[in-house]
Amino acid sequence: MQIAVVGGGVCSPKVQDMAHRLGRLIALQGHVLVCGGLGGVMEAACCGAREAGGLTVGILPGERQQANSCVDIAIATGMGHARNVIIVKSADAVVALPGEHGTLSEMALALKMNKPVISLDSWEISGALKAQDPEEALELLSRIKPRSEREKDE
Repeated sequence: MQIAVVGGGVCSPKVQDMAHRLGRLIALQGHVLVCGGLGGVMEAACCGAREAGGLTVGILPGERQQANSCVDIAIATGMGHARNVIIVKSADAVVALPGEHGTLSEMALALKMNKPVISLDSWEISGALKAQDPEEALELLSRIKPRSEREKDE
């Protein structure tokens, strides 16, 4: 699966640790990590995934040079916040960590697109599943059918 990790471009050390652990777990389970490619939550998750041998994709608001050092595939959009649609559309599920209104918009877009959303100490919105830690988030993700299987059912 392709898992989007969304959250603040700046974060506390506690959130940075959670994002790093989450990225690592995503990679260890063989998933691709998709994010906005910048700092904070995005960088911590990418670095965790990369350290575990995973693949990271950063869908950037501007140019490729903005990508954090742990992004493997940098996609420059020149779209600013509008790139949030691409991040969510590219993912099979979204895990949200603490962030501001950009994070909230990604969660809402994912729910609107009928994609599973897991809130890991992030916004509480109707339809999002709550996880207490990265391990619980991955447990919830393990119950989600990959997109290819969902499309067969439709």
